[in-house]
Amino acid sequence: MDHHMIAAVSVTGICLDVLGGLYLAYDLLGGQHGPLRLLTRMVTYSIVFGIGYGIGLGFFFGVACGAATGITIAIELQRTARNQDHYPLPWEALFSAIRGVAFGAGLYRGLGLEYAVTFGFLITVGQVLAYARGMRPSLDYASSRRPRLRRRHLWGVIVRTVGYIATALICSAVTGRIDHAWSFAVRIGLVTGLVTAVGTTVNPFIEYYADNLPERRLGVFGIWLVLCGFALQSFQYWVAILDIPVT
Repeated sequence: MDHHMIAAVSVTGICLDVLGGLYLAYDLLGGQHGPLRLLTRMVTYSIVFGIGYGIGLGFFFGVACGAATGITIAIELQRTARNQDHYPLPWEALFSAIRGVAFGAGLYRGLGLEYAVTFGFLITVGQVLAYARGMRPSLDYASSRRPRLRRRHLWGVIVRTVGYIATALICSAVTGRIDHAWSFAVRIGLVTGLVTAVGTTVNPFIEYYADNLPERRLGVFGIWLVLCGFALQSFQYWVAILDIPVT
């Protein structure tokens, strides 16, 4: 048995213990707008964006961009849900840069460092400009069971799609690394636009879900996570007790 696998199992167990403790400590952690709600938002948005990007642009791209987009958007919406306002522009620029780095990382493996850095920089600048004009994830914030896609959101999706197509074409012209520049540019633009449209549409439902999780179920779920975490952490000791060879 590989010692790397044993370490990975133990670390997974520790993470489950921490996550289960957060669910069990729901009341101590601020209730409706505490860390648990933020964690729920992060996980949910990361899954939504990760699946969309993964299907359209590959597994690694989906993991990198899904996590970065989901986490940053969750942080922004958590503030809007609590205070009914948004972060100052410097913070929004930081969130844009994080997403830009993630997009660059997703493209690096297939297109190289120069293309990745150029693309990440350009979309970061574009996102900051969009924030400055009021186009942000918390635009027309709502928490309800009904999906929505208003005219302003649709316009934002169109602009985002065109912007990503243009950015991909500029990067291709600068680096000269893609033979079929137009097809790739249209692909990345359409995938980004569709994922954004889906995320914007289901946004109110995710917010409602995050703010209305039943407390008793949270506690039960937390207990099971802790038990699973203990079981995984004990795996390394069972390996020693049973004298299982470790490489």
